Amino acid sequence: MNTNREAIKVAAAQASPIFLNRKQTVEKACDLIAQAGSAGAKLIVFPEVFISGYPDWVWIVPNSKRAILDELYYELLENAVDIDGPDETVLKLCKAAKNARIHVVMGMHERNTEASNASLYNSLLFIGSGGNILGKHRKLIPTGGERLVWAQGDGSTLNAFDTPIGKIGGLICWENYMPLARNAMYAWGTQIHVAPTWDYSEGWLMSLQHIAREGGMFVIGSCMALHMDSIPDSYEFKSLYPEGKEWINPGNSCIIAPNGQFIAGPVKMKEEILYADIDFKQIISSKRMFDVAGHYARPDVFKFSVNRESYSHI
Repeated sequence: MNTNREAIKVAAAQASPIFLNRKQTVEKACDLIAQAGSAGAKLIVFPEVFISGYPDWVWIVPNSKRAILDELYYELLENAVDIDGPDETVLKLCKAAKNARIHVVMGMHERNTEASNASLYNSLLFIGSGGNILGKHRKLIPTGGERLVWAQGDGSTLNAFDTPIGKIGGLICWENYMPLARNAMYAWGTQIHVAPTWDYSEGWLMSLQHIAREGGMFVIGSCMALHMDSIPDSYEFKSLYPEGKEWINPGNSCIIAPNGQFIAGPVKMKEEILYADIDFKQIISSKRMFDVAGHYARPDVFKFSVNRESYSHI
């Protein structure tokens, strides 16, 4: 556990991707990484599937519109990333992290290159400040209409990573509502918990505050702010939104301390990098009274385990 008594600066990137354009989105991401590094941040967290955009059409296009859905899925796949590469996208992100001397957590669509190369995962890529890949996490269970786009991850990518700035772990969007997934993060000693998301509701913010208090850790909630103008008019599904709608997603990104208090954000209806100084002494202060994976764990009463086996199709 990092017991550094000096505060460090962390960042949440509330930004909009260049919709379904991996190359331009990666260029924008690298610029934001450089900007955060120049500001002194030691970690920057990007939104869920920032590369290259959340498939919001799953909530508005009926499954009977197969031609529309087929074309959109094709574009998603074409703009997805091969994390296990070598992939040009990954190489560029790692170089940007190294140049800026900053840790990066990036949300992206990931191809299942280990098998058919035609299914997608909603994944997080964890990159160290030296440009090294720490690991990845594939979302365990997509929610509702998302199941028409993403496959299910498994326990092999559920992890928390030791870094020079502390132990970093993360869950994607509504995975954070899974008590046992959260408990894995707590049991592994996560100090900075990243929660990239598409949810911008007040209920979501309350949940993040609860998670920060429950886990005695800092929580970074990063969501993309997506304006209607960010989606080209050439996409047919855009016409299905209500007339006059301006923001598909207003954002509501934030950074929360172990006591559940906001220390940056929430920020709505604009793109912005949020910054906060985090002091690890606050974690110890929180855990003195309630340590969910320590003196409150009661292993004599409760048993917990994580199946971290990889389930390959080949």
